[in-house]
Parts: sequence; structure tokens; C-alpha cells
Amino acid sequence: MATSFQAYFGEPQQEAAFFYGLFMRGHPLQKLREDIDVPQEVLERWQRQALRDPWYQNMLDQVLNYRKHVLAIFDSLVFRDMEPPQRIQ
Repeated sequence: MATSFQAYFGEPQQEAAFFYGLFMRGHPLQKLREDIDVPQEVLERWQRQALRDPWYQNMLDQVLNYRKHVLAIFDSLVFRDMEPPQRIQ
């Protein structure tokens, strides 16, 4: 019997803010982005496992969506600060 399971990972805004705080303290941007995202070799291993287990596939989809959401929020925070201020004439 298949059941739908919805995991709660916390608020993506809070996790993105945590990583943004690390960025503001001087941690390298690319390293932080790698820590937020799922490495390709890990993703491939998880996908192989998901082929054998529908519950695992559901969980994998949730984890990947969450990580992508955190990364998008983090990027918006970082790149917002990098935009040059607009000059008013």
C-alpha cells in the first residue's frame, strides 16, 4: 500500500539566511552554493535507490525541490547585494 508522505525540512528562507550569514562572514560563494546543492554523484546514487523504492522517490523529489528553493533564495540575497545602485539624474 503506497502512502503519500510530506516531509518538513524547515523554512527554506531560514536556511538560505543561515548560508547568507556565512557568506557575509567571508565564506566563499561557490563553496556555499555547493553545500546547498546536491552533488551530482550523490544525486545519481539517490536516483538509483529511488528506482527500487517509490517512497524513496517521493522523498527524493521533496529534498531536491527544497534544496533548489534554498539555493534560489540564497542566490537572490547574494546577487541583490552585488547589483550596482541605480543612479538618479
